[in-house]
Amino acid sequence: MNYTRHRLIRELTAVVKLQQQQQQQPSSSSQPVRFNSSNTSNPDGPIRYTHSTASCPHMVAGALGNVSTDTTGTAPQSVNSSARNTVRLEDARPYSEVPGPKPLPILGNTWRVFPIIGQYKISDVAMISFLLHRDYGRIVRLGGLIGRPDLLFVYDCDEIEKVYRNEGPTPFRPSMPSLVKYKSELRKDFFGDLPGVVGVHGEPWREFRSRVQKPVLQLSTVRRYVAPLEQVTEEFIDRCQQLLDERRELPEDFDNEIHKWSLECIGLVALDARLGCLEPNLAPDSEPQQIINAAKYALRNVATLELKAPYWRYFPTPLWSKYVNNMDYFVKICMKYIKNATQRMQRNESRALDGEPSLLERVIKSENDEKLAVVMALDLILVGIDTISMAVCSILYQLATRPDEQQKLYEELKRLIPDPKTPLTIQLLDQAHYLKAFIKEVLRVYSTVIGNGRTLQEDTVICGYRIPKGVQCVFPNLVLGTMEEYVSDAQRFKPERWLKPNQGGSGDQLHPFASLPYGYGARMCLGRRFADLEMQILLAKLLRSFKLEYHHKPLDYVVTFMYAPEGALRFKMTPRED
Repeated sequence: MNYTRHRLIRELTAVVKLQQQQQQQPSSSSQPVRFNSSNTSNPDGPIRYTHSTASCPHMVAGALGNVSTDTTGTAPQSVNSSARNTVRLEDARPYSEVPGPKPLPILGNTWRVFPIIGQYKISDVAMISFLLHRDYGRIVRLGGLIGRPDLLFVYDCDEIEKVYRNEGPTPFRPSMPSLVKYKSELRKDFFGDLPGVVGVHGEPWREFRSRVQKPVLQLSTVRRYVAPLEQVTEEFIDRCQQLLDERRELPEDFDNEIHKWSLECIGLVALDARLGCLEPNLAPDSEPQQIINAAKYALRNVATLELKAPYWRYFPTPLWSKYVNNMDYFVKICMKYIKNATQRMQRNESRALDGEPSLLERVIKSENDEKLAVVMALDLILVGIDTISMAVCSILYQLATRPDEQQKLYEELKRLIPDPKTPLTIQLLDQAHYLKAFIKEVLRVYSTVIGNGRTLQEDTVICGYRIPKGVQCVFPNLVLGTMEEYVSDAQRFKPERWLKPNQGGSGDQLHPFASLPYGYGARMCLGRRFADLEMQILLAKLLRSFKLEYHHKPLDYVVTFMYAPEGALRFKMTPRED
């Protein structure tokens, strides 16, 4: 059965009304909401969700999978949940009994994403997550996918926490078999024993990460980039002002300008170079624009390559051939700039930051391995450009359509930075609590990365079922972050939930595994500290001096590779007068 958007919304609304009626009736099976106080370290038509400025309507879909709550705010636990944590492997229910859509003979469940006859479009991934939760519950098996292992969707934060906390030293994160094939087979002559961290697992992943993570994640290194990234951001804001029309609105392709800013920031960090992305009148065939286009293509075709029948594994399809060409271009660009950096170092022309070596110089000096630096840069750029850009598109859209929250953020920035020309410091950013809370709340409600996951390395009990080794578990951020069972008042957009009481926090409870935009544990995003810093600097500089507004039709959120608003970001940008 195909779901049109309007039909689905009518169905979701009807079910929510039924749930609301049920909430008025006392439930003898209700149990307290389960919150865990543990800490964490820290070309198919897409389905659309339309978001208003006052509420989060896509949470209607999330509410379908929520356990019905009574008027006291308590929720019944899922079936057998009280016994799940103690069930032994030998006593667990068999994997064959895990609920989920039944596969057809030969076609399995792959037919569901076929054109015309399929139930879903390739880019329906977000809606699929909500529908599976609604139809089957807290654990769902999606098996019978031609050319790939079963997918197990888990909608229970306590069970997800168990999986994360019990994993070994080399967690296996299912990601991009297309990239695995490119690195380990097609270009094995280049990558060899240094395949990087993206799409890599086991000992090769551990070895590479151990060699680069200290300089990449060290706070002292990250903080030295405040001033250089602030300079890039100031140039970006100057360019934004040049792009304004007579109504002071930004152009329809403003998202591409955000990609340019993101690439210029990442190039500064990963390649130790200014790439010239913010130069006016960049030609479509300019190097910066080609890098952006290559990143978008490589990431945004992952779902098509991997959810449809994977013919590309056996012969070079047109889509696969273009993917390979884009990846080859990335390698070529990274090699060029790393070679330039090495030659500068040989001439003692260091690009020191506050008297200390840059990130790239530290990696090259400590490891004495140019190729390692190339692969590190490739991974940071490939994953970082589109991810950070789409997160910023979403954050700016939410700011422009939420004037009350934007005003609170402005007042915080005005208090911390009385003079807009004052250079940013890490100490100022550390005090921008509401700024950071707003970012976290956007990533909870409109999670750019719609899910995390693990491939089980041994048989494991999840929700009372024995799940065999090799199954790929999916933890859907977009659903988990909007479940009332794990997030108090989940259907309200409320940055205050992330603040401490002495910072004006709301005191809302939030399960520590309900919103993990950067993943968890040893496989957390390697570039997360730089991503946070870049977004914080952009918001601080932009919102301190300008008011953002949006006066056009509400934008729909869609899934390409990331979850972000689709359409022209025609923000009105008005200078603050103070």
